[in-house]
Amino acid sequence: MSKINGFLGRRNFLKFVGLSTLSIGTLTACNKIITNRSEIIIPENNPNPNPVSAEEAKRRLIAGNRRFVNQNRQYPNQSKRQLQSVSKKQYPYAAILGCADSRVPPEIIFDQGLGDLFVVRVAGNIASNETIGSLEYSAATLGTQLIVVLGHKGCGAVSAAIDNQPNDGNINSVIDDIKPSLSPNSRTRRNINDVNDVNNAVINNIEYQARKLQNNSQIIDRLIRDDRLKIIGAYYDINTGKVRFLN
Repeated sequence: MSKINGFLGRRNFLKFVGLSTLSIGTLTACNKIITNRSEIIIPENNPNPNPVSAEEAKRRLIAGNRRFVNQNRQYPNQSKRQLQSVSKKQYPYAAILGCADSRVPPEIIFDQGLGDLFVVRVAGNIASNETIGSLEYSAATLGTQLIVVLGHKGCGAVSAAIDNQPNDGNINSVIDDIKPSLSPNSRTRRNINDVNDVNNAVINNIEYQARKLQNNSQIIDRLIRDDRLKIIGAYYDINTGKVRFLN
């Protein structure tokens, strides 16, 4: 399977996600999911020659965040040698679906380096089709066994969803992806000045987007069912720098 700059060539990627038309859905024994629209082929073996388990990946993230909070960062894997190594191939040990907020850079708050994390960032850490496709690639092609959905305290996108006011431009598409996660209480109060209300909504959104990743992706769902992938939520406090894993 050819790759261009660490990513699949377009033709092979289309073959991988399976755009060939097939018939009624069933599950075969050779790691194929056949639906009425497509055939999705998942490699039987982890593509990473040195795979990192979800549990070990989480331990690394916890340790890195502890270093960040304690101002004891090690700046790992940021040498010229590492730069040259990952220019040839990449095997990130964890994937992060995080918010685009400038105060929440995963590589910094987890004290990681080049090639360690496969990071997808978008306002509100929403599981859009584009983010789901990116995370499918990380899990199925690069062998990442942990996806972290990372939300943060005081998320502006979540606040906008609670506020429920008209917005100009395409930001409405982000807000619309967050609204289903809001509790009835949040929807009726629409109180963006209540810090607890906003932060509870942030956590609800993290959990909702994590479920959406699995529910909207046959690839991710299959890997989870085969115990080859885990999705967990995490909440970042922008005041303290601490990440709290939710499950």
